Amino acid sequence: MTDAGSSPEAIDAVPLRHPWRWLAAAVILILVGLFVYGAATNPAYQWSTFFEYLFHPRILLGVFNTLQLTVYSMAIGIVLGVVLTVMRLSANPVLSAVAWVFLWIFRGTPVYVQLAFWGLIPVIYSNIQLGVPFGPSFFHLDLQALSIPFALAVIGLALNEAAYMAEIVRAGILSVPEGQLEASTALGMSWGMAMRRTVLPQAMRVIIPPTGNELISLLKTTSLVTAVPYAFDLYSIATREIAARIFQPVPMLLVAAVWYLAVTSVLMVGQYYLEQYFSRGASRKLTSKQLQALANAQTESGHV
Repeated sequence: MTDAGSSPEAIDAVPLRHPWRWLAAAVILILVGLFVYGAATNPAYQWSTFFEYLFHPRILLGVFNTLQLTVYSMAIGIVLGVVLTVMRLSANPVLSAVAWVFLWIFRGTPVYVQLAFWGLIPVIYSNIQLGVPFGPSFFHLDLQALSIPFALAVIGLALNEAAYMAEIVRAGILSVPEGQLEASTALGMSWGMAMRRTVLPQAMRVIIPPTGNELISLLKTTSLVTAVPYAFDLYSIATREIAARIFQPVPMLLVAAVWYLAVTSVLMVGQYYLEQYFSRGASRKLTSKQLQALANAQTESGHV
């Protein structure tokens, strides 16, 4: 046993060998290489058509429309999600019940069914009138005369997203100790100011990661807006318009997949930097002082 004042002897550590890991890695690389070679030489992929339409104006239009659907729906979904969270956490039983029913409906039914329902809104409510019952009408709107598939697609996606964002925001708020809010209100802050300055900045560490995942998921969910029907998103233009015209579905599916993957990669990078920004001051690593205190505690316990 070494003295308390002397430094410990160096450990002659020999790293363990893992030959099976290298063998597994070699097998995986060989399989990946065979797949890439087979895909590159397989005429069924029709790579010439793929490169011809990768930056086609119609494809770029579909990418732009898909981004619009994603951004508008996510923005509305976040705002409605925050409102639903406040209603869910409210002491008012009516507000809490309404929020719970909303979440139950929109989380419990498939998004494709919801979009199909929104596509039928002009049929179900062909005429909207506002006025005095059994009296004069002050406002009249003929939905069947309007071309609003884009707006209906945004509404359908946004309402579905709001149901999930409400639970994400609620989980983030509940992750902050209740004493933080009580201390803020004790200092004279209003409930809204305490939420904005104390609770939400801490809750963002919990809110940001699933919100980024929801944004990426929403981007891919836009391919379902054909149920509205809206036929100018990336998937619809690539598969239903161009592929149906040239009778080559495989390369057009690859074109759509590459663009979805490219946009998703950009969103993942943005999510990473947002997580780093809101994680400032929070670290799972021990500081030098904590490590020194832990070493001193172990030394003292060894001499007891």
